[in-house]
Amino acid sequence: QVQLVESGGGSVQPGGSLRLSCAASGSIFSVNRMTWYRQAPGKQREFVATILEDRSTNYADSVKGRFTISRDNAKNTVYLQMNMLKPEDTAAYYCNYRLLGPGLRWDDYWGQGTQVTVSS
Repeated sequence: QVQLVESGGGSVQPGGSLRLSCAASGSIFSVNRMTWYRQAPGKQREFVATILEDRSTNYADSVKGRFTISRDNAKNTVYLQMNMLKPEDTAAYYCNYRLLGPGLRWDDYWGQGTQVTVSS
């Protein structure tokens, strides 16, 4: 079994910062890709940022220069540092891992989501 648990969400004023974490546990042999997605009410889930095993990164245009993704391989944890937050960043944030897990299979796993609300 593999479990992903997110934390760090909350409410913040525009211009503020939050740091999200997502920790994976269970039968994990390797994690290739760690990705953050978000979903606002009434909208489709959208890509935010991703980091590969070699620590190369990619960001959605809407968050470039404001968000930073990083990972701690020893802890199977990915972080999302969010600065200069805007009301349009309000959403439930989900982590997704592409990992080698039970049965030595590559599969995608999702966290349960953590809410971020940006409002004055």
